[in-house]
Amino acid sequence: MRTLVSPLALQTPRGKILYWSILVITVVGFTGAFVFPLYWMITGALKSPDELAQIPPSFFPQHFDFGVYVEAWNQLQLGVFLKNTVLYAGGAWLFTLAVDVTAAYSLSKLRPMFGKVVLGLMLATLMIPPMVLLLPTYLVAKDLPILHWDLLNTPWAIWLPAAANGFFVFLLKRFFDSIPKELLEAAEIDGASPMRILWSIVLPVSRPILGVVSILSVVTVWKDFVWPLLVLPETDKMSISVGIASLSAQMPQNVLIASLVIASLPTILVFFVFQRSIMAGLTAGSLKG
Repeated sequence: MRTLVSPLALQTPRGKILYWSILVITVVGFTGAFVFPLYWMITGALKSPDELAQIPPSFFPQHFDFGVYVEAWNQLQLGVFLKNTVLYAGGAWLFTLAVDVTAAYSLSKLRPMFGKVVLGLMLATLMIPPMVLLLPTYLVAKDLPILHWDLLNTPWAIWLPAAANGFFVFLLKRFFDSIPKELLEAAEIDGASPMRILWSIVLPVSRPILGVVSILSVVTVWKDFVWPLLVLPETDKMSISVGIASLSAQMPQNVLIASLVIASLPTILVFFVFQRSIMAGLTAGSLKG
């Protein structure tokens, strides 16, 4: 296999030095680009307002006062906002699994009439900018068709749109396609119904992709700002991102940054705990057999 640099050139002392130098610079550069904003946010919360306004900025706080996090928790009512966000993210996760898993299973294994057309229309929605869909989705939430229910200021305004995700359906379908059909045919011979096959066979072997969809659905709702701002205007119903933004003008800058650190911790911890599941699930189903 031909490459930009031949393997023989990499075996020379000069080639080894050049290779490792480029590798180290690239890894350190990308690591710094992703880690430095987190460091700047965490240390910024520990600085006083005068330190934050200092030019040039200081890289280390002069005094480590962790009481600012307690102050942020109490002044910005983060407990209420976190409870709301957990409710919204948990409900969206359940609805996403219920709707997208059954849709992907139907398209992959049951193969209904016009299934490819339906999948194509789902994927076509990914080409539409999210901002274009805000107004029609808001009008649907304001007056639910047929039932004429107003979903504003209710968790349903978050849960139902979150479940309609063509990307998750595509990911799940690709994984389901890789499950050997002989396994499902054996269950059918034993008299298992399609729902029984889904529950007892497909779901247990699909844990990696289910983990990825679960994490992505929770993180998407957790960090969303524009949609909760539109459909949850009441203060006691706000999510964590909207709640912090609504009270940011009244808070010192270091207290505001501390609240952002608290709001970011759950998603950061989820990533570090489940990063192996994320990578395994994203690559699962790429090869059949």
